Amino acid sequence: MKPIVPLKTEHGLIDQMIKLARDETLKVATKDAFNPVFIDTLVDFLRTYADETHHGKEEDILFRELKEKDLSAEDRQLMEDLVQEHIDAREMVGDLVGAKEQVLDGDREAIETVVRKLAGLIELYPEHIKKEDDIFFPASMNYFSPSEQQAMLEEMHEADRQMIHKKYHSVVEALEDERLGIQP
Repeated sequence: MKPIVPLKTEHGLIDQMIKLARDETLKVATKDAFNPVFIDTLVDFLRTYADETHHGKEEDILFRELKEKDLSAEDRQLMEDLVQEHIDAREMVGDLVGAKEQVLDGDREAIETVVRKLAGLIELYPEHIKKEDDIFFPASMNYFSPSEQQAMLEEMHEADRQMIHKKYHSVVEALEDERLGIQP
């Protein structure tokens, strides 16, 4: 079960951020205390850490390997549901960015959209994590030998090692594009 350890550890950090998002959502919803810096930080965390790093390892390593296995219909459906939840989270994050921009452009009614998108993420992640930790990850390990589990663990560690370079390469590239006047 070793490949699960890094994924479960990552779930803990994602859960912490979602709790912070819950607190921020209450501030926005009850006090109209819109904080675009928090939204930017949350979006960066969800896109880079939760999606690219964490979901990336699940989809690009664990799920890829599971597609080669003779999964039960129930396990295959759960894996498809988890992938769809990753897609849903990406869409909510994109919508959150759009709503934040609308608020910054003066559309105060877009705060309601910000609150809805935050609420959607707050609802999605804890249930998603629970499904993975309590049901899917334990069941999925039954399809792998210890050597296959070790190979996935090593691939996950390598993915983590490369992520920091990928993240900051994109930061520098975006700044270069901005300097040259290239629109994203």
